[in-house]
Amino acid sequence: MPLTFEVDPAVDQSLTDGVLALWADVSNAGGAVGFVPPVTPAEIRPALLKHLTGMTQGTTRLLVGRDEEGEIAATAFLVLNSHRLMTHWVWLYTVMVHPRHQGKGYGLDLMAAVEHTARTAPGFEGIEAIRLGVRGGTGVDSFYAKAGYKEVGRVPGAIRVGPGDDRDDITMLLPLT
Repeated sequence: MPLTFEVDPAVDQSLTDGVLALWADVSNAGGAVGFVPPVTPAEIRPALLKHLTGMTQGTTRLLVGRDEEGEIAATAFLVLNSHRLMTHWVWLYTVMVHPRHQGKGYGLDLMAAVEHTARTAPGFEGIEAIRLGVRGGTGVDSFYAKAGYKEVGRVPGAIRVGPGDDRDDITMLLPLT
């Protein structure tokens, strides 16, 4: 059964708890979403609060995918670029599909919903591209390539996930024009 997607759902305790649980589960399963396992929802909360603050300021859009039980199974945050010379593209952050749902095609469904949101959401008029950063060494760059993103830059060793474990920071771009 496919996920159902919602843009900018009401922020309440249920949403906050659901996103934090998803983020912790993805991180602890080895997902490259800003943390290294083991991590708890309490440790993730400040990062989520930054996204939620952006939502209240109108600079961030949250896309949530819910499974057949209505549980949060996927997320992505689209963030308007604040640099006045770069407002024609948006950042994509915290792209996650719960480990129990991986392999079902939900990731590509999420990426299609992200693209649709960037093309049609109010406040995103004139957006010409979506840009994201990927932690090298995870293979996830090949997933984004399947979704149409192209590698446009790489900084070797820019991400330190642990002592002696430096990864490339890969920049990928999806043109919308």
